[in-house]
Amino acid sequence: MPKAKGRNRRKKFDYKTNRKKLKRKMAKKAAPRIECAQIRKAWNNKKSVAQNLAEMGLASDPNRTLPIQEVKKMEVASTVREKVVIKPHVVNELEAEASLPEVTMSTLSKEFIDYVRYMIETYKDNYKAMARDDLNYYQDTPHQIKKKIESYKRFYPSEYAALQQKMEIS
Repeated sequence: MPKAKGRNRRKKFDYKTNRKKLKRKMAKKAAPRIECAQIRKAWNNKKSVAQNLAEMGLASDPNRTLPIQEVKKMEVASTVREKVVIKPHVVNELEAEASLPEVTMSTLSKEFIDYVRYMIETYKDNYKAMARDDLNYYQDTPHQIKKKIESYKRFYPSEYAALQQKMEIS
């Protein structure tokens, strides 16, 4: 049985490749990208993960940070060693970012809004008649249509109130 062609050939040194550049490239691949900007800024590549996190005042192992303590009758006082935080600004920035209110940018589709508005304008709050309408393509039950209208109320309360006023006038 024939052997593969390149198996027995000796390895040759590649003079064209830049070894320093190759080493940097491999080091970059080996170290994953840190998503958090505050931690990335304060990170020191010459130190270990545990050392970096300890300097920032963060826990590398939550089980060691907050161990489950067994109750002993003899031991009254426990000795807890306080760690020195060299880079407290990282924790402060993370806390400030976490305290910001979460902004939700979810909306309903244009078709969904048009469907609900049409149903409200045509039938007001008669869900059984809405279920029998020709525009009810998905054959929603009266209860499903009611849920859709309630979700429209949650997302667009001002538009729903304006729609209700328009319905009262006419």
